Amino acid sequence: MFNLNKVGIRGVFFMLKVKSRTGESVQQMMRRFKKLCEKEGLIRDMKRNAYYEKPSERNRRRIRKAQRILLPFTPRPRPTT
Repeated sequence: MFNLNKVGIRGVFFMLKVKSRTGESVQQMMRRFKKLCEKEGLIRDMKRNAYYEKPSERNRRRIRKAQRILLPFTPRPRPTT
């Protein structure tokens, strides 16, 4: 059985557990564990926390992401003929 603690909202720990099924190999169990980590966003959090990001850079990144999302929905001026 693989365990991994994850800090969630308000510092509460969530325990990710994968119990072996009957006739399941270690490789299959590891694959399920990796999928669970990906689903919970654990790998993304670890990569994001691997280095310090200044608050101004974090805000700039969030603004750029919002602009990419909203860009297709911005109205374009109609050509006048």
